[in-house]
Amino acid sequence: MITLIDYKAGNLTSVRKAFTHLGQESVITDDPEVVRNAKVLVLPGVGHFCTTERLAASGVRDAVLDAISRGTPFLGICVGMQWQYAGSTEAPETKGLGLFEGSCERFQTKLKVPHVGWNQIQRTVEGQNSRLLEGVPDESFVYFTHSYRAPVVAGVCAVTVYDEIFASCVERDNVFGVQFHPEKSGDTGLRILKNFCNYAAERSAR
Repeated sequence: MITLIDYKAGNLTSVRKAFTHLGQESVITDDPEVVRNAKVLVLPGVGHFCTTERLAASGVRDAVLDAISRGTPFLGICVGMQWQYAGSTEAPETKGLGLFEGSCERFQTKLKVPHVGWNQIQRTVEGQNSRLLEGVPDESFVYFTHSYRAPVVAGVCAVTVYDEIFASCVERDNVFGVQFHPEKSGDTGLRILKNFCNYAAERSAR
């Protein structure tokens, strides 16, 4: 059972449909105790970084950190991935989880912002054996929509270029994140979600 975290700003319906398509049952919740005891966690996200402040106020932030510390597989999507960093200049007063170093910053490019549409993901050296990207050809196209970019730091397994290079996929132990929307990225996105589900199933069988 996949637990989708609801903070009143995520694209829950489309993400849930993608997991259903893969034969995965899911539940939507904003209850910290349900989150704390979940077998698998997913945080879909769209919108302003400050909306994640609701997760701290409700106790869900602490519940997520507790679950991660116990090995619960956790996937963040779009703003959900950015939340895994220390923070974002979009909302300097709002703390991220601090699972990856650095803060997300607005694109400084002269190209159109937000960055919307299809773009390629390129594996980093660190991402050559990525579990999340297993079976995904390098330079595959996925669908993005965001104005802030995550820095390329330790734990980044894929990057994307939109005039500037930014982190498009992160992976460390039981924590995974994608800046793009796998639920809108066709077969490539479904493969990535399936890889996450496979990892979660293998971990639960240990």
